[in-house]
Amino acid sequence: MNVTRSAACFFAMLLAGCQVTTTQGPAPQPRQQTQAESSTASRISASAAGRSFAQVVRTVEPVAERECRARTRQVNCDFRILVDDRPGQPPNAFQTLDKSGRPIIAFTLALIADARNADEMAFVMGHEAAHHIRGHIARQQQNAVAGAVIAGGLAVLLGGNPDVIETAQRQGAAVGARTYSKDFELEADALGTVITARAGYNPLRGAQFFARIPDPGDRFLGTHPPNAQRIETVRRTAAGL
Repeated sequence: MNVTRSAACFFAMLLAGCQVTTTQGPAPQPRQQTQAESSTASRISASAAGRSFAQVVRTVEPVAERECRARTRQVNCDFRILVDDRPGQPPNAFQTLDKSGRPIIAFTLALIADARNADEMAFVMGHEAAHHIRGHIARQQQNAVAGAVIAGGLAVLLGGNPDVIETAQRQGAAVGARTYSKDFELEADALGTVITARAGYNPLRGAQFFARIPDPGDRFLGTHPPNAQRIETVRRTAAGL
């Protein structure tokens, strides 16, 4: 497992000094929590989320790496899991590559805290790992280059000046990058379902976070497919396992 030092420190802080005590006797009368008590409750909740996330990383990462090696050739399958602990970041996870080509999966603290259960964390991790296994970054870059070439070529044929051609290339690259992004998301949902299930988690339960996020609908050149389509992809894939 590869969790960054900052993430390790984060979990250490969460787990340190979080004690839960119980008392016997008459139930206390309801009263408003003090600021200190509210802060303690938040730390306990964050502690549980931190423990769950660490366990998910330990369980899902080796499965993702095994699937990567079985499905690819000459691809770096040594995933590095990062926690983005910058304050104010929204719930988010993404997959990228470092300068050496090593795959990185990053989670913001807000996403870890927002997850309702370990199945959701596992599904998100499986989904992001699937993006790498399916080679989506390279394919997206190829689509962007193709879009830039086509748009730039049209601008040249229409007699555009250098500024017009450059603008056309930028716009073409943006359109090209979006061309198959919905398909990429569905591919990642399907393979993410496999990874989640083989790691011992419930992908159907994990995909329920789609019900809580805004539905992008089926917009032209949108980057994500409708939530209902994504849930159906997970359901269909899980039924075939």
